[in-house]
Amino acid sequence: MLNITNISKLCTVLLLFSGFAHAQDFSKVDATVKKYPATFADPAAFAAKVKTDFKRDDEKARAIFTWIATNVKYDLAAYGVNEKPVAYSYKTEQEKLEKQKKFKEDLAAKTLKSKKGVCEGYSTLFMIVAQKAGLEAVFIPGTSKSHPTHIGKAPGASDHAWNAVKIDGKWKLLDCTWGAGVVTGEKPAFAFKFNDGYFFAEPDVFFLNHYPDDKQWLLTNKTEDDFANLPLYFGNYLSEGYEFISPTAGTFTNKPGGVISFKIKNINPGDKVHYAFSQEKKYNQVNPVTDGDAVGFTVPLTAKSTGTLTIYINQKSVAAYRIIK
Repeated sequence: MLNITNISKLCTVLLLFSGFAHAQDFSKVDATVKKYPATFADPAAFAAKVKTDFKRDDEKARAIFTWIATNVKYDLAAYGVNEKPVAYSYKTEQEKLEKQKKFKEDLAAKTLKSKKGVCEGYSTLFMIVAQKAGLEAVFIPGTSKSHPTHIGKAPGASDHAWNAVKIDGKWKLLDCTWGAGVVTGEKPAFAFKFNDGYFFAEPDVFFLNHYPDDKQWLLTNKTEDDFANLPLYFGNYLSEGYEFISPTAGTFTNKPGGVISFKIKNINPGDKVHYAFSQEKKYNQVNPVTDGDAVGFTVPLTAKSTGTLTIYINQKSVAAYRIIK
């Protein structure tokens, strides 16, 4: 059970990733869920509808994920707002567990009724509805990698939450919050943009921007150092199926006259590749050279090549790196 001290501060607000590729087709499930009511009386009614329409556990999980991600709005007003800690007294361990359960049930019901929340609400709602639908599901707090300033930093205080659900004896990872949409604009605003890439992503892929407080939920052998050393991968990197063979490190020391070499798979003929350093604020086009089943190019370093280096493909950000002096 997460010790809640400030619900609104738990969730990272930068929802900038837009897709993980996975093979399973849930289009029929999504089509059915699209016809669902816009509201449910309570989590039990939601779960009952899912149990009626679907028999397979993976389809139940998908139905719950899809409805939440397409109906619950990210509550920007609640993000970062100081709230009183959630506290309750108890005399026995049983009483403690009962009060914890009631807190979760109440938060799930509140999120469902208001149809808005931060990651705590999204993830709690998924867990409660999934459990009522007969699934084994858990709430996972952890650290996100969602901004260039996170490059090089080890996992720290929890700023996000997601779920795992057991399907055919194996745990699967999902993130309803980032599946729901994006926050954009100079005056931040949430926009629904369904992203099923955060449903059942492979652990090594989910790891690119999720590190759980409890390492058992990594579901991979990756480490804190691995997470810290990663570049920042934007959604277009994932949704378009690009694969950066090199570099794998996210941080470089600037050596004027040097270069950073890139090798990328799955770039299509005609794709335009640019790069920009945050300190220079200038977009530079490169001409990738075919190298086996990939393409390669280099980014030259100058005295001004510091800050964040961002790689763009077809005018869309793909990956970012930290350049230090």
